Amino acid sequence: MVESVLPWVVFNIFLVAMLLLDLLVFHRKPHAIGMKESLVWTGVWVGLAVIFGLGVWLFEGSTHAINFFSGYVVEESLSVDNLFVFLMLFTYFCVPSAHQHRVLFWGILTAIVLRAAFILGGIALFQALEWIIYVFGAFLIFTGIRMGMQSEENPHPEGNPVLKLVRRFLPMTANYHGSKFFTIENGRRLATPLFMVFMVVNLTDVIFAVDSIPAVLAITQDPFIVYTSNMFAIMGLRSIYFALSGFAKKLHYLHYGLSAILVFLGVKMILSSVFEVPTVASLLIIAGILGAAVIASLRRPAEIEVSPTPGTCPTDVEKEG
Repeated sequence: MVESVLPWVVFNIFLVAMLLLDLLVFHRKPHAIGMKESLVWTGVWVGLAVIFGLGVWLFEGSTHAINFFSGYVVEESLSVDNLFVFLMLFTYFCVPSAHQHRVLFWGILTAIVLRAAFILGGIALFQALEWIIYVFGAFLIFTGIRMGMQSEENPHPEGNPVLKLVRRFLPMTANYHGSKFFTIENGRRLATPLFMVFMVVNLTDVIFAVDSIPAVLAITQDPFIVYTSNMFAIMGLRSIYFALSGFAKKLHYLHYGLSAILVFLGVKMILSSVFEVPTVASLLIIAGILGAAVIASLRRPAEIEVSPTPGTCPTDVEKEG
């Protein structure tokens, strides 16, 4: 029992320590995240994931380690879709660049709790109902096909049900008030637009978790491997967003690659009782599909970009009201 609980305790202590270090030291004062800072933090989180995977290899063997790296690559790849939604939300709501990190920080903290619940629930289903593996596999295939058939058009935030609900029932200020989610005006406690963005970011993660958790469970049902690969991917998502927010628009064919990965994992899950895909082969297939999608995107002829309409967003001073 001690040996099974200890890794969970140590990892979660590490997770909390990194979150506190991020909030209280490195990002204690709100500021715009530059390219250099985002690349450094991206390197830190990727490096920590690699070190952790090597530790799993050392203590638990190559199979668990390769499953961890496969889960991490799949989860991080699927999380790239979140970047497009974050970029669209921050642009649509004209979120000041200095406060975007706060939204992502608390959004990711919420995501950690929700993902943990999804993972435990998914694994419990696998253990209680053996046939559920075929349902999950079919769901991944359906989701992959649906993703491959989608266009590159961005969703419209004004159609988001959570956004409509928040606007209808929650009194809200017209302008941003620094990095605050709530403020006091004329004796009334009001939400700020930053809180509304935070709510939509959380909903977005729940939607993506519905796809990504079954995808990782198609690789392994080891709770610790599934959990840690998810947490490393989520923790590194903020820095990757700031590093790739401009570059993400060029990944035109990425959703086709993600579609193929989901279909592959769905087929792998359905056929698991008949044929078990070797873990190394699974990792190579996932990496190959992802790499092909990125290379194809980069080789696509550049398109003429339309400059944004001047005055679409107010200045940071105007945003703060």
